[in-house]
Parts: sequence; C-alpha cells; structure tokens
Amino acid sequence: MTPTRIGANLLWLVPGVVGGSEEYSVRLLESLGRLALDDLEVILFVNRSLAEAHPALVAAHPTVVAPIAGTSRALRVAAESTWLAHQARAEGIDLMHHLGGTMPSRRAGPGMVTIHDLQPFSSPEHFSRVKRAYLTAIVPGSVRRAEVVVTLSEFTRQDVAERIGIEPDRIRLVSPGIDPPAPIDERAIERVRAHHGLGRRPFFLYPAITYPHKNHINLVRAFASIAAADPDPLLVLTGGVAGAEPELRAEIVRLRLSDRVVRTGRIPADDLEALFSSATAVTFPSRYEGFGLPALEAMSRGVPVIASSSTALPEVVGDAGLLVDPDDIDGWSEAMTMLLGDRDRSGDLVARGRERAARFSWSASAEALVAAYRCGLERIADGRAPS
Repeated sequence: MTPTRIGANLLWLVPGVVGGSEEYSVRLLESLGRLALDDLEVILFVNRSLAEAHPALVAAHPTVVAPIAGTSRALRVAAESTWLAHQARAEGIDLMHHLGGTMPSRRAGPGMVTIHDLQPFSSPEHFSRVKRAYLTAIVPGSVRRAEVVVTLSEFTRQDVAERIGIEPDRIRLVSPGIDPPAPIDERAIERVRAHHGLGRRPFFLYPAITYPHKNHINLVRAFASIAAADPDPLLVLTGGVAGAEPELRAEIVRLRLSDRVVRTGRIPADDLEALFSSATAVTFPSRYEGFGLPALEAMSRGVPVIASSSTALPEVVGDAGLLVDPDDIDGWSEAMTMLLGDRDRSGDLVARGRERAARFSWSASAEALVAAYRCGLERIADGRAPS
C-alpha cells in the first residue's frame, strides 16, 4: 500500500531565532520519526539553516531543502507561496502541515496549521506595528482555511475557537513533551555555581528572554522584599535581552539589587541544567504563555515551581506548584519566602511536580499529532471543506 504523504512546512523555522516553537517543532517531529507508521509518510520542507542545525531531524524523515536561509521573512513568505507549492505537487503531498502559525494563501492542496498562541491579538502592544498588521491579516484566514488546527494547550484551543470562531472539532491538542532528565554530576553543579558567583547561596531561577510579557519587573520587585529580609538569597535571570531590558536594568539599580540579581545572559544547555538542579525554586511570573515549557522542565527535575495564575500556566502546573497572580507582588514575595523556609512544603511540591511532569512525553505528543493528521485526512476524504 502506498502511504499517504504528509508535508511539514518548516521554512519559517530559523534556528536560534523563533524561541520555544523551535524546540517544540523539532522534538515533536523527531519523535514522530520514531513511530512505526505504515500508512503515513512525513516529508519535511526546510530552509538551509535548519538543515544544518538539526541533522537528527533531517535524518528522521525524507527532507527537501529550500534554496533560502530563512532569515529573510519576505523571501520565506514568497517561497511558501511559490517554491513550496511547486514542491508539494512534485512530491504528491496529500496534506501540508504548517507548524509556524500561518498558512500561505497560495497552496497546492489542503493544509493544517499549528497555532502556538494568539498573543498578538490579546497583547498587541508587545509587537511591532508591521508584525502586528501582518499577523492580524494572515492568522485568522490561516485558521479558517485549515482542515485541522493544532494547539499546544487547552487555553489556546479555547482562545482560537472563541476569538476566530471555528468549529471545536477542527482543533486538536498536541501538547509538548518532556524527557526524563539525565543525572547531573555534583561537580558540574559546583562548577556552574562558582562560575556565576552563586557559591552555596540559595537562589530563585527565571529562565526567560526579557520580553515585556515575561514580567521580569514584578519578579524583581517581589524579590526586593526577600533581599531586604535575608542577606543570603539571590535571583538568577538567564536568557537573552528584548524589549523590557532597559526598564529591568533601571529597576534593578533603583531597588539597589545589583549585587543580588545575577544576570547570566544566554548560557549553554548544560549550565542551565545545573542551575535548574540546584535552584530553591523556579519562578515563572509571565503574563502570557501558550504553554509554559520551563515550568514543566523544572517539575521534571524535582524543582519547586512558583508560576503565574494566568493563561496556560495553571493548566501545565496544576496543583504541583504555587500559582500567584502575575501582578500580586506581595503574593510573589510570600510564595518565595515560604519555599525558603518550609522544607516540607518544598518536598511536597517536588513530589507532585515529578508526578505531573511524568504525564507529558514526546512519544504521546507524536501519537496525538498522528491523530490530528488522520482527522485532517478524514475531513478531506469526506469532502468537509473548512468554513
């Protein structure tokens, strides 16, 4: 039997630029490649940069490399409407999966789309005028034309259904997975702690780029109370810089926390692993998350989590962490103080977190994606056109 051919459009995926959607898409498709599927074949359509950065992904599926690096949005959009459409016809693609949140209006056949979140619609002030105008123009149409829409969380699934207005049975949930963490050498932890000047002091960790919605400012304000009451704890902020960086730096200086807030910038994955493993807690005060993978990563590593009570984070954390309103600065201070002084509470959260994280696996995510593909193919076979 000739397998049905599914295309995966990854022309948009520029390594190191697109954030968490890169980790999600690459790990999901790698896991899909490990499934034994006799009736489905997935063909990847990628840019040159992705092919070079992720050889394991390219090895997992037949791959067609586009003559673009992917760094130019204009060239990528043009390639999706021309080169990709031509290649889809040449490869006999029955259903094209666009994993980057948009679907070109010119296509060779039926398509489905992954919507990571709708933040440009709920918080437009965090996006440039050009990007906001582009996404506002193209995302609703992409969703309405799709045979199936994939979301990472129930929060985003409901947001898509209500904000754009499509049938709920066309939206399929494919959550991220998590791998069990590998054991980490205590000497490696000590080396990383020493390198960043942490010594043996307790610290709270927030691994996030300084986008405005990540809410670093309120976290620093909450930590100021901790620092005033106890000379020992530190706050460690990892990740690159973005729009909130100038205000964050000014607030750290204003609160006289320059010697208590450690800024590491982007760090190697092994160093971040060591910080996860030795943190008092991971704090995640973000105002908006389509999922919130760092919270899940922390729980899988046996680290207590304090997370925002907004958007998708309560769905991810459940009762395995402390949930606090992102604007309740006193509430954040109280939660952090609790975990500094209550070992029993911390131990309970560690046990709950590990149990909850165990429910998420990449193999289960890949199975859910296959189910979404079959749903799309059934809709095509039944002649149920998107409306």
